[in-house]
Amino acid sequence: MKKPTSLTNQFLIAMPDLHDPHFDHAVTLICEHNEQGAMGIVINQPLDLNISEILQHLDIQLSDQFNDSSVFSGGPVHTEVGLILHPPAGQWESSIRLSDELCITSSKDILKALGQGKGPEKVHLVLGYAGWGPGQLEQELLDNAWLTTPADAEIVFNTPNDKRWTQAVQSIGIDPMRLSTQTGHA
Repeated sequence: MKKPTSLTNQFLIAMPDLHDPHFDHAVTLICEHNEQGAMGIVINQPLDLNISEILQHLDIQLSDQFNDSSVFSGGPVHTEVGLILHPPAGQWESSIRLSDELCITSSKDILKALGQGKGPEKVHLVLGYAGWGPGQLEQELLDNAWLTTPADAEIVFNTPNDKRWTQAVQSIGIDPMRLSTQTGHA
């Protein structure tokens, strides 16, 4: 049997008819995908919360760098867990390098550095993540729930939140207005 292709460091782009409230028009960065399942973080669903509020809650000294930056819902699993997506710079206790442009960190030391203005220049903080069991994501792809494309740090860090889904769709050469939920099989 052929080993499935890993979707690590790929975007999952929700099809328009995916009406699960956690994934409606979601762009999800896959952080890990193997035979045990997949884990990813949604990058375009802001919460009514900003980074300064998170740092204050954790009694971390504040700098002005990210005070107004939004915190995002990363998915419906373990919503109390904070994860920070950032360019791979710095030495943090618990980081996974996804590519030359993206790294994800879950340790508190990066939050302390952010509070002191010594953290990465670009950050995307999420609470929670998305998870799929063995074969679940593959079946959702067969069911036409998602499009896939290589992850793009430009979309994560420099595209306005309300434009990320459209930009991700356009990055694969598709006009979002013409996106059909119908599939054809030969």
